Amino acid sequence: MFHIYHDLYIQAKPEAVFRAVSDPGDLEKWWPLECSGKPELLGEYRLYFEPDFDWRAKVIKVVPNVSFHLKMTQSDPDWQPTSFGFDLKEEGDGVWVEFWHRNWPEWNHHYRRSSYCWAILLNGMKDYVEKGVIVPFEDRI
Repeated sequence: MFHIYHDLYIQAKPEAVFRAVSDPGDLEKWWPLECSGKPELLGEYRLYFEPDFDWRAKVIKVVPNVSFHLKMTQSDPDWQPTSFGFDLKEEGDGVWVEFWHRNWPEWNHHYRRSSYCWAILLNGMKDYVEKGVIVPFEDRI
């Protein structure tokens, strides 16, 4: 299995960062086109990008302002066995976000492209939380 890891520092309170990674309305500002779900254990999230990418994930860990982890339940074959999460560590005037996306079945083009896309998207999340910048969905990747 293969894994993706990205760490980034966001100058904001843990509550704002947690909201950005767990609240469907906030997620729509930097990742999927449409999103629904509740940040509660075993809750289901809908992550809609376009008709062929209408995915689902289950919350496998939620600790408010500390951790938010999801396990894919409906997606394409490469993402299906994966889980991803955000672990937040308050430091100084901000938060270290330790992002991971684990259990990729192959080290293939999709894995490498997804790692790159996560880096771009996480930077967009940082800009959203720190500055209120929202990149239109069609311009995100």
